[in-house]
Amino acid sequence: MLKCNLSRILGEKRLKVSDVARDTDINRGTITRLYNETATRVELDVLETLCKYLDVEIGELLEIQDTE
Repeated sequence: MLKCNLSRILGEKRLKVSDVARDTDINRGTITRLYNETATRVELDVLETLCKYLDVEIGELLEIQDTE
């Protein structure tokens, strides 16, 4: 299972979904789905933009989690 750490990262940086959406021009719904871990697919350019904006590596944003 793929886990998205966006909610943790935003909490650590004290950012809101609306701030990220405004600053990156990424659709707020897309960010909300990543934040709530309900996204089923994400464009690579969205991941790249988020990583650059948040100054994190892709492995910090997404990680594979065992489903046992």
